[in-house]
Amino acid sequence: MPNRKIVVFDAYGTVFDVAGAVHQAAAEAGPLVADWAALAATWRRKQLEYSWLRTLLGAHADFAEVTAEALDWTLEALNVSDRALRGRLLALYDRLPAFPEVAQALATLKNRGFRLGTLSNGTPAMLAAALAANGLAHLFEAVISVEEVGVYKPSAQVYALVEQRMAVTRDKVLFVSSNGWDVAGAARFGFATVWVNRDAAPMDRLPHGPNHIIPDLARLSVIA
Repeated sequence: MPNRKIVVFDAYGTVFDVAGAVHQAAAEAGPLVADWAALAATWRRKQLEYSWLRTLLGAHADFAEVTAEALDWTLEALNVSDRALRGRLLALYDRLPAFPEVAQALATLKNRGFRLGTLSNGTPAMLAAALAANGLAHLFEAVISVEEVGVYKPSAQVYALVEQRMAVTRDKVLFVSSNGWDVAGAARFGFATVWVNRDAAPMDRLPHGPNHIIPDLARLSVIA
């Protein structure tokens, strides 16, 4: 993709495995929860729903609070009342594992002279903790949180932060996300986009689609 030397990544689901906290808790607690997969999927769904609804309502709360509220709803829906598990899941969420190919993919782009950033719903503290836990912080020139504007993706105000923080025009940015709605928001804003379709999901029926689709970040160096 010529003339684009800035690659910006979504964090949760793209760099970090959002099911990682549940997988770790399941390994520790075993049969405490009847359906760990349902817990992971429902927690993520409610987390995103709350971010969108809070933006529409004009009632912002940071992503740490939204994540906790979504977990509380999920645990109640699944009839799980273990407070220790709740605390453990939230602690693990701050240290979500990166997907296996992430470190090498980022290092390859960095070594080729690309400027790298991440643009995330996460709070600065959440992002700093996850990046440090995975040894990735040094690879990013900019770690940008929606807390700078107080609304969530896919608001155009969020994508505009990349232009402000990295001193670049939108036509020079390649935006990478595993979330179809995030890709749609970035594409509408004017970024070239890559959808990381890890689950071979169908394309979202939205007015703006990706320029490229890849199964994981290992394939990104062929595009960038």
